[in-house]
Amino acid sequence: MDVILLERIAKLGQMGETVKVREGYARNFLLPQGKALRANAANKTRFEAERAQLEARNLERKSEAQTVADKLAGKSFIMVRAAGETGQLYGSVAARDIIEALGTEGFTVGRNQVELNHPIKAIGLHTVTLHLHAEVEIEIELNIARSAEEAGRQAKGEDLTSADAIYGVDEDALRPEDFFNPDADEDDDDFRGERAQSDDAAEGEEEDNA
Repeated sequence: MDVILLERIAKLGQMGETVKVREGYARNFLLPQGKALRANAANKTRFEAERAQLEARNLERKSEAQTVADKLAGKSFIMVRAAGETGQLYGSVAARDIIEALGTEGFTVGRNQVELNHPIKAIGLHTVTLHLHAEVEIEIELNIARSAEEAGRQAKGEDLTSADAIYGVDEDALRPEDFFNPDADEDDDDFRGERAQSDDAAEGEEEDNA
């Protein structure tokens, strides 16, 4: 379907351009959201008559989006979720969860404004991009942890999915001798010698009994 864009759409075109899009995309998003008109003679005339008004409206929306982006800059949102020892979530964090987290802080965004190709499935610090306007985007940080206390540790740079955090072992403090005993071969030889003597004695007893 050919449509006339009423505002700049990322990866699609500028305001006033006539572009070809999938019919479902036009019917379900562009047309009902007032972002485009069907491309026909009547609507082309309508667009030209309303261009100045549309440009003013777009500038106003961009300014509003920039204000929100300035407030979001540098913000981190804590999301407490159940997870296993390795940090794997019992479930996942999807776009709707992010929208809800933003909403509790007074920020309203739409599903189509959250760039999340795949649900988040592990604790940690995750960066998500929000498209607040065709010309305004901002990155926010999600601090996903099993508790507020763990979120604080992650914010300080601690990796709660490392062996140190999971097992309480300081890998850097481990020494080679913790894994290798230089006397191990000698001990093993003694043990093997004792075992051999024991086996010989047992065989001798069997022969005497026979």
